Amino acid sequence: MRTYVTVQGDMWDGIAKKTLGSEYYMTALIDANPRYREIVIFPANLQLNIPDAPAATVPSDLPPWKRGDTT
Repeated sequence: MRTYVTVQGDMWDGIAKKTLGSEYYMTALIDANPRYREIVIFPANLQLNIPDAPAATVPSDLPPWKRGDTT
């Protein structure tokens, strides 16, 4: 698991976007750092655990060219 050191003014969604590529991973980030769950705007120098981003799932009902299937 990677770590991230906060900068004054960081927020959960921004950290998720910066470290995991999308603010939609904010819940996973909070779950990996339960002791900081109540913080909305972070002070500087807190070390957060960064979970692995879940693998993207592609709906099977999409046409092959939208699924990335080139065969």
